[in-house]
Amino acid sequence: MTTTSLSPFSADQALCAASLVRGLTDRLTALPVAEASGLAGHLLAPGGLATDMRRLLDAATHHTTTRETKDPRMTLSPASSSSKATGRPTVLIVAPGDEVYRGYCLEQVAAAYDVVAITPHTLTWESEHVVDHEVADPYEFDQLLAAGEAIAARHPIAGVLTWNEPLLVHTARLAEHLGLRTNPASVMENCRDKHATRRLLAAHRVPSARSGRVADLLQATILAEDIGYPIVLKPAGQAGSVGVIRVDNSEDLAGAWDFAATGAGLAGGQNTDVLVEEYLDGPEISVECVTQHGHTHAVAVTRKKLGFEPYFEETGHTVDAADALLAEVAPIAAAAIRALGIDSGIQHVEMRLTTSGPRIIEVNGRIGGDLIGHIVRLATGLDLPRIAADLACGTTPDLERTRLRAAGVTLLYPETSGTLTRRAIDEEFADRTPWLDLVQWIGHVGDQIVLPPEGDVDVARAGLYVVTGYDAAKVEERLDTAAHETTVTTQTVR
Repeated sequence: MTTTSLSPFSADQALCAASLVRGLTDRLTALPVAEASGLAGHLLAPGGLATDMRRLLDAATHHTTTRETKDPRMTLSPASSSSKATGRPTVLIVAPGDEVYRGYCLEQVAAAYDVVAITPHTLTWESEHVVDHEVADPYEFDQLLAAGEAIAARHPIAGVLTWNEPLLVHTARLAEHLGLRTNPASVMENCRDKHATRRLLAAHRVPSARSGRVADLLQATILAEDIGYPIVLKPAGQAGSVGVIRVDNSEDLAGAWDFAATGAGLAGGQNTDVLVEEYLDGPEISVECVTQHGHTHAVAVTRKKLGFEPYFEETGHTVDAADALLAEVAPIAAAAIRALGIDSGIQHVEMRLTTSGPRIIEVNGRIGGDLIGHIVRLATGLDLPRIAADLACGTTPDLERTRLRAAGVTLLYPETSGTLTRRAIDEEFADRTPWLDLVQWIGHVGDQIVLPPEGDVDVARAGLYVVTGYDAAKVEERLDTAAHETTVTTQTVR
């Protein structure tokens, strides 16, 4: 019979030790052989640092509940009845989304809470994490309200949450109706309406961009001349860079207007308004923030990569827990959040590092997309979905970092639009590479891949991969290495 003694170390101590060992290993492999051997000898000497490391790493095996592993009680059968409830607080998730981009969000919330959901379809991948659900169209508020009332009649709901940008207002209204904590729906409307956001930022003197709402091409022409080229046209109520385009001169304005106006009219928009804005130069970033009782704590900076100019398609992101930029941009992000009247929740605040300083692009009242929350966790140990659920339930979240690492994601686009004929990553490379955290295919062979401007994120990407490293430079190096091992090809029909 084998007995297991209790570890004197906490799960967080064990997690930190594992992270430190990975960092030391990475640094040793980068040194000349003689120097690395000498340093390793000191580390491995009896009674040396490695002795304590071994004890801490061994402790990790005795912890079944950490930020790395799910509570074993959460191994659920794929059903959808309240019989799976565990007695923990219950969080209602509105539209959990797709597994590729939002699966980690639902998983992390379900590790700490009983989850009930309102979905537009019967449960599929969500079943493992959900104890009960209602099927309704969440974009139709009457249906959302009826579904929320039905679930609330069966469960004591502690909080309501969504990470779906177009549903932020509806979700706030649902929470208000159920008498639960939320930012007022009017506040979420100001976040969703980029024109309202600009007005509030200007009123509170938060550095942003000159901007104006226009009704037609003539008004756009007049305002563009007043602001000065280059300018940006964008829908006031869309998300995900839909309909956003840079215009460098008056000759290109008419075509750009058609593109932006079409984007503004697509489903999911808050309204059909179009904005003419000052173009902000410089690198684009986002600041991932946690706000409770009106106090904002910036937890990470995400460095963004953009492609397909003059469009603003996001092609990758990196997060470094030690990024010194965070101290500079955190006050600006917090000022923007205050200007909008946000009292609680997670915010994804986008800005540009211009020649005149950081300036706000927009404030999103939810966890960033494109697996940003996942790479924040890999870099810092902070679970943004769990924190979002804590805030929705009125619980003070734990914001102590358990990692000091870096991570990045590359979003895979083929060189040309067409039929996806091959998507692959070298199997031997993937099997022997511990820093390759995730490879996820989105498009299937035979699918049509349509690049901007005709296509958007829903039809332009073939897949993605995530890597880790001890700092941003190492992550960038590994992203490039993985790119050389990855193949995405399309065939254009002539």
